[in-house]
Amino acid sequence: MKTDKLFYRIFLNQPSLIWELLPEIPEGSQFDYKAPVVKEKEFRLDGLLTPLGNNDNVPLVFLEAQMQNDSEFYSRYFGGIFVYIHQYKVKRNWRGLLILNDRNQDLGIEKPYQDLLDNRVQRLFLSDLLSQENLSPNLALLKLIVTPENQAVSEANRILESAENQAQFNLRLDLIEAILVNKFPKLSIEEIQKMINLREADVTQTRFYQQVLQIGEVNMVIRLLTRRCGNLSNDLQAKVRSMSIPQLESLGEALLDFKGIEDLENWLNDNDRT
Repeated sequence: MKTDKLFYRIFLNQPSLIWELLPEIPEGSQFDYKAPVVKEKEFRLDGLLTPLGNNDNVPLVFLEAQMQNDSEFYSRYFGGIFVYIHQYKVKRNWRGLLILNDRNQDLGIEKPYQDLLDNRVQRLFLSDLLSQENLSPNLALLKLIVTPENQAVSEANRILESAENQAQFNLRLDLIEAILVNKFPKLSIEEIQKMINLREADVTQTRFYQQVLQIGEVNMVIRLLTRRCGNLSNDLQAKVRSMSIPQLESLGEALLDFKGIEDLENWLNDNDRT
C-alpha cells in the first residue's frame, strides 16, 4: 500500500487529527504541510507540519508513516530531523508523530533514541485500533487502513453514517475512497463506490440525510394540516416540528380524516404529543 500520499491527504483534509493525536497541541492550531528535502545527506522528510500564526508554544511536527519493516527507519528519521534543525537554524520546539502498522515491525534499534521516543515522539500503532470501539471519526478513518478486507466495507459505511452534514460526509467519502483504492488496487473508483453501496445504504443512513428527510416530512405534514384544518398556531407548529419521522408518518395517515383544528388537537392529546 502506498501510504505517503494517503496520509498527506488525510492530514490535509482532517486537520483536527493532529490535535487529537498530540493532545498538547492547542485545538484550532493550523499547519502548513509539506515534504522538504534536507540537502546535506539528501534526507527526505515524509511530512513537516509548520505552525501558522504567532504562537511560539506550538511545535513543529515531524510526521512520518511507516507500514513496512525497515531496519534503518529510526536512524534515518531522527537523522533527517536533526539535519533539518541544523540546516534551517530552527528555534522552535519540535515533536514527532509516527504512524506505524503494528508493534512487531522491525524499525531498527530503539536504544539510541529511547529518550526521544519516550518523551518527544508519539507513536500510533494502527493495529491497536482494531480492538477499539467507539473511536472518533478521525481515528476510525485510520483504523480503516488496517481493517481486514472482508470488514472494510461495513467499517466504511459506519464512518459515513456518522456524518452530521453534507460537507462532512463529502470529506469522509473522499478519504474513504482513497483508502479503499489503496486497499483494493485492482478495483476502479467506480467499483469502489459500488462496493460501499453509496446510492442505497450510505447516504440514506447519515445523520445529515435523516435531518433533511425529517425537515421534508415536517413541511409536508404542516402543508397538509393547513389545507385540512386552516392555519396552525405557533404552538401547534412547534409540536409537529418536534416529532420524529415515525411520528410524522403516523400523523400524516391520521390527518386524512381530520375536519378541523379540534381533530388535530384531539389526536395530539390521544398520542401524548405535549
